Amino acid sequence: MNHLNPAEKPFNVLFLCTGNSARSILAESIMNSVGAGRFQAFSAGSYPKGAVHPMALDLLKTSGLPIEDLRSKSWDEFAKPDAPKMDFVFTVCDNAASEPCPVWPGQPMSAHWGLPDPAAVDGDEVKQRLAFADTFRMLSNRIRIFTSLPIRSLDEMSLQHRLNEIGRNFPQAS
Repeated sequence: MNHLNPAEKPFNVLFLCTGNSARSILAESIMNSVGAGRFQAFSAGSYPKGAVHPMALDLLKTSGLPIEDLRSKSWDEFAKPDAPKMDFVFTVCDNAASEPCPVWPGQPMSAHWGLPDPAAVDGDEVKQRLAFADTFRMLSNRIRIFTSLPIRSLDEMSLQHRLNEIGRNFPQAS
């Protein structure tokens, strides 16, 4: 894995979803783990539920990923002048992709990495946990591909193409 020059700041990445209780929360935790200081991840929602889904927290805990600072919050927090400047913004649900987003300071690169909502799965607990595990696997695959890109050496058009391809070509994980 590439390491940044200590003088280079990490890239800030924001994952957006409507409720900010499952997919975007999983992505935030995965990115902060996989990104190993090269990326600082955040998550938010257009209509946050106000609580992280318990199955998302359980899955992250059993996977050994950080959960301490995770909370369901509005994307308005990241549109304020004193908010961290985002380098990348990814929508991980279809609703958030079609909603008008706030204007992000610095005009970050963005892409849509839509995934089914595991919190919306009906059925018994086993079926629900399986849905969360599938979502976790898909996000992990996409984030690992993203973090392996030579971001600092790609021109903007090439990088945007690759970001879009990650969302299009990797909808299912194996």
